Amino acid sequence: MEKPKFAVIGGGSWATAIAKMLCENQEKIAWYMRSSYALECIKHQKHNPNYLSSVQFDNTKLILTNDINEAVAFADYIIFAIPSAFLNSELEKLTEDLSNKIIFSAIKGIVPETSLIVGEHFHTIYNIPYDNIGVLTGPCHAEEVAMERLSYLTIACSDREKAKYVAKNLSSYYIKAKTTDDIIGTEYAAVLKNIYSIAAGIAHGLGYGDNFQAVLMSNAIREMKKFIRKVHKMKRNINNSAYLGDLLVTGYSVFSRNRMFGNMIGKGYTVKSAQMEMSMIAEGYYAAKSAYHLNEEHKADTPIINAVYRILYEGKEAKAEFKKLTEKLN
Repeated sequence: MEKPKFAVIGGGSWATAIAKMLCENQEKIAWYMRSSYALECIKHQKHNPNYLSSVQFDNTKLILTNDINEAVAFADYIIFAIPSAFLNSELEKLTEDLSNKIIFSAIKGIVPETSLIVGEHFHTIYNIPYDNIGVLTGPCHAEEVAMERLSYLTIACSDREKAKYVAKNLSSYYIKAKTTDDIIGTEYAAVLKNIYSIAAGIAHGLGYGDNFQAVLMSNAIREMKKFIRKVHKMKRNINNSAYLGDLLVTGYSVFSRNRMFGNMIGKGYTVKSAQMEMSMIAEGYYAAKSAYHLNEEHKADTPIINAVYRILYEGKEAKAEFKKLTEKLN
C-alpha cells in the first residue's frame, strides 16, 4: 500500500524547517507558498531566499506550487505553517475538499475571524473530525532545525496512530518527536507562550534583568496552567516540554521573534514601528488580543496577558504597566 503523502502550506521559516524535516523521510512532498519569487529560487538555487537560506533542498523530492489546491490534492496529511492572521484568506482559495484530509497545524496563533485556535477553526468551519486534526509544537526553533542542532517536537492528536505517523516522518538524528493526546492544551500553550515571550522582551527592553525574567517565566507557566484549565480541563503535566519547555525557549532565545518584538516595545518603539522593523510576524501580537477577550468569558487570573494587552492595544506605557505588574508577581 502506498504511504500517505504530505503537503506543507506556507513559505516562512517554520514551513521551511518542516519541509526540510519531511524530506529526510519522504520520497516526495508538496510545498505551497504564495511567493513566486521564492518558488523560482528554490527550483533553481535549491534554497528559500527569504527564510533559512542555508538549508539546501533536493528538488527531486519537492512538488513546488503557488496553487494551494494542487498541494492539497496531492497530500493525505497537510501541515499548515502560515501566520494565523492569513489562514482564513488562504483557505478561501480552496476548491479542493478538505473533509477526507488529515490536518496538522504548526500555527502558533488564534484565527482572528473566528477567535478560535486553529484546530477548533478547522473542526467548526470545515467539519473536520478532531481525530483528523493535530498540532505540531515545540520546544523547537526553525533556525536550530536549519543548523541540525538537536531539537524536540511534540505531536498532538486524539488519534495516537496519526500522531505517531507524523512524528516518525519528522524524526531524524537531530529531531526527536514525541506524541500526546492533549491537542487543545498544547495548541493553547503554543499560543500563550508567544504572549509571555512578548512580556519577556518588554521586560528586557525596559532594563529588567535575569532575576526578574526568572520570576516572570515562573509566573507565566502558572498563569498558562490556570488559563488552559479554564478552557479545557483534563489531566496534563504543565511542566512537560510541550508547555514549559516551549515557553522557556520562546521567552529566552535570541531566535524568538516575539521576544524581539517585545524588546522593541520596551525600548520605546510604537507597535506599528516595531512591526515595520521586523521582517517576520510576531504571532503573540494577535494572540494577546484574542486571549484577553477569550478570558473575559473564562475569567482566569492572567495579569501578564492583561499587561501585554493594555500595552499593545490600549496604548498604555510599558514602564508604568510593568511597574504595576511587578506587584502582582510572586
